[in-house]
This record gives sequence, C-alpha cells and structure tokens, in this order.
Amino acid sequence: MNTASMAQTGRTGARRAARGSVTKGAARVGFTARGVIYLLVGVLALQIAFGDGKRQADRGGALAALADKPFGSVVLWALGIGLAGMALWRLSEALFGAAGPDGRKAGKRLMSAARFLFYAFVAYSVLSFAAGSGSDGSGSSDKQSKDVTARVLEWPGGQWIVGVAGVGVAVAGVWIAGRALLRSFHDKLKLHEMSPRVRKLVDVTGVGGGAARGVVFAAAGAFAVRAAVDYEPDKAKGLDDTLRSFVDTPLGPWLLVLVAAGLVLFGVFSFAMARWRRV
Repeated sequence: MNTASMAQTGRTGARRAARGSVTKGAARVGFTARGVIYLLVGVLALQIAFGDGKRQADRGGALAALADKPFGSVVLWALGIGLAGMALWRLSEALFGAAGPDGRKAGKRLMSAARFLFYAFVAYSVLSFAAGSGSDGSGSSDKQSKDVTARVLEWPGGQWIVGVAGVGVAVAGVWIAGRALLRSFHDKLKLHEMSPRVRKLVDVTGVGGGAARGVVFAAAGAFAVRAAVDYEPDKAKGLDDTLRSFVDTPLGPWLLVLVAAGLVLFGVFSFAMARWRRV
C-alpha cells in the first residue's frame, strides 16, 4: 500500500469516526445542554417582565440559578461537558463536512468552524463556573459587551470595526428569524420519525423560538451600531440589558414577555433537535 492510499484510508477512517456514534451522541447532549440554558434564560427574562428579576437574564444568571439548586454543581458540570460535546461535533463538521448533500462545501465548513469556537468558549465558561464554586470567570454579558466595545473603540478604525460588527450581528438576527419563519429547520430534522402532532409542536417551538432569538440578536447588533456611532461603549448591551430594553418600548413589559416566552420555546426546540436532528 503506497503513501497516497494510506493517507486516503486514514482520511476515510477519520471521517467515519467523526460521523460515528460517539460524535453523534456528543451533538445530542450538546443540544440538550443548549436547551437547558435557553430555557433558564427565558424564565429569568419572564421574571424580569413581571417585576421579579433578581438575576441577570443571561448565561451567567442561568448558571447562578442552577448553582443554588440541589445537585446544582453536578448539573453545571453536565452542562459544561454537554457543550464541549457540541463543540467537538462542530469541529468534526469543520474538518470532515456536515450531514447533507452540501455539507462538505467551504461555506458550511467555515460556519461550523465559527460555531466550534463559539461553543468551545461557552463550554469553557460553564466549566470554569462549575469549578469556581459560583464564580463565573467570564462575567456578565452586559459587562463583557461594554468592556470589549470600549477596548475596540480605542483601536485605529475602532468605530468602523464596532459598527460593522454590530451590523453583522443585526443582519444575523434578521437571518435567524427569517429562516425560522420559513421553517428552514425542516431540512435538518428527521420529520418522518415524528407524528403529525409532534411535528406541529416542533414547528411552534422552532418558529417562535427562532424568531425570538433573531429579535434579540438584531436588537443587540443595533445597540452596538449605536455605541459605535456615538462613540459611547456603555450603549453596547449584552443579553440581559438587551432583554430589559424591550420594557422601554411602547409595548412595555409585554414585548419582553413575548421574547422571553420565545426563548423558552427555543430551549424546548433544542430538546427536539437533540432527539430528531440529522447528525
């Protein structure tokens, strides 16, 4: 067997391993962990809407809420490991391609690489929280956003960088909401394994949850653009401040109720993805 054939055999074996039961299991556990976090963030946002928001409605607030519960530390470790599994799956997609006919295209693999970096960071922050006895090393989302914006604004061309990044996040939000409304997630689900009733429930969670998630992204991007234009980093908002800002709209707390309920739905949709997602 020559070197070329050995290399091809090695690549084939690695590709099979990347699509094997371990990686698929890691993806499903990762979707479950994501669902838990979104569910908790949605519940915390609902508490804010009804005037009882003692915790921040972001990942840090969700982790702190879990830490106070019986066996909270065990759940935190499980979430961190689950999100690490999600990162591992996204890395395998970046290296060997995703499921589906166009899964090996460069654009898809680049998107998977970006998602790998994101979930690797989230998994690290959750595991750091679990290891630190309630100390979230990443800080609140609001403080992170303001600190990062302030640092970038000091760079040459910093206003443009923050502004372009904000536009990118806002556009991503519109894209996320649009794909949810068009039910694009159908392409990724094993619809044939669902009963008609289950499929309707999954559609409700996918459309409502995706639309709410898109609205949050779009609003956060708009705040970043405003911070760049006004050269005021404090106008950048993390997840918690973005959610709280909905209370100041003409719809008052009811808009926050709708968005928060949507985030709860997205958490439930993530559980559906864990069960029926093509991986």
